[in-house]
Amino acid sequence: MVQDYKTIDLFGKLLFETIILTPPYKKPNLMPNEACFLYILKGEYDSISETERLQIEAEESLLMKCGNYTCNMLPSKSSDTYQALAVHFYPEILLKIYENKLPDFLTEKLPLDIGMSKLNSDVLIRKYIEGILFYFENPNLVNDEILILKLKEIILLLNQTKNAPAIRSILSNLFNPKSYSFREIIKAHFYSNISLEELAILNNMSLSTFKREFKKIFNTSPASYLRDKKLEKSIKLLLSSELRTTDIAYECGFGSVSHFSKTFKQHYGVSPTIYKLTHLEKSLN
Repeated sequence: MVQDYKTIDLFGKLLFETIILTPPYKKPNLMPNEACFLYILKGEYDSISETERLQIEAEESLLMKCGNYTCNMLPSKSSDTYQALAVHFYPEILLKIYENKLPDFLTEKLPLDIGMSKLNSDVLIRKYIEGILFYFENPNLVNDEILILKLKEIILLLNQTKNAPAIRSILSNLFNPKSYSFREIIKAHFYSNISLEELAILNNMSLSTFKREFKKIFNTSPASYLRDKKLEKSIKLLLSSELRTTDIAYECGFGSVSHFSKTFKQHYGVSPTIYKLTHLEKSLN
């Protein structure tokens, strides 16, 4: 449940937003023409893109280039409340504030292997966030000149963070959307514990369209195909590693150990533990 939500606009576009809510809370985050910097004040944030997944904690932040995302806002060990602040970047706004003369690091096209990057706790970023929260508490002090300065400031700060190479790569490709095929997105999430609805969002499809496309490409239903992929990996881990059943369940993308054990037994007729012991005995004999 959302407890508090505030926004600040610049030139008719959402620039800053802050939210406080009671987690867990899940929502799609589609950004085809914008990028976003997100700072977590309380709780945790689980971000899933077309091909990546990152989870960040309080006092950590995330830079995301344009693309399709789905997110989970979660409680943490230290807080039952989720609070975050986001800064949004739009190409037309940046061109306007820089008077069509963007900084070099925003125009040079660096190689891009990632679409989002986590930033660990940084004192300059924390002080910046405190300043933005001050303007949320004192909206009468906000004007376009201040907002332009604050937008330029966060871009400069991001360019100087410890993991600057990854950040510069994303900054230079903020509005350079990369197209992923249906197969690439599915393959990237074989072992992710995400729903079919979330996979549909990442493919920018309705659930019904997603299911039809999946059946056309893989000749089976998404639930069956993804279940079999997870079970195939679980067999390999059971027979080739010393991982506990609990670890294997989460490594393969099952939501819980009980779900893993139940699915495994339905498919193979025995529990994961019995399956491992049986095959170990056969190999010893």
